Amino acid sequence: MQPHITMITLAVQDLQVSFEFYHQGLGLNSAGIIGTEYENCAVAFFDLQNNLKLALWPQQSLSRDTGLAANQFCPTQMSLAHNVESKSMVDQVMRQAENAGARIVKPAQTTFYGGYAGYFQDLDGHLWEIAYNPDLI
Repeated sequence: MQPHITMITLAVQDLQVSFEFYHQGLGLNSAGIIGTEYENCAVAFFDLQNNLKLALWPQQSLSRDTGLAANQFCPTQMSLAHNVESKSMVDQVMRQAENAGARIVKPAQTTFYGGYAGYFQDLDGHLWEIAYNPDLI
């Protein structure tokens, strides 16, 4: 895997309060909270730098998407997203991670937004999403 981080997702308890902190308090650029029309899909994106975004997503939404329960040490408080150029590259990176000792949390599959993604945890439990999102490429 050649690292190319495109999204840093922070799980939050209250999306609206966190959005206001980052958007109004810190002045980060955002189009606002989107995806409220879908269950567990409300999210806010912020531009950090060229090809790097910060996403705020309710912790319960991240927990539900990965299938991992929230607890004291909660791997769903944050995930790192590595976006690739094709579905086959998602599968390739997921295999590479598994071969290196990662735990596959959610095998790659078609997403509600028309992409393809899966999740794995590294050796310390940090959560990575490997995704093909046709709207981000």
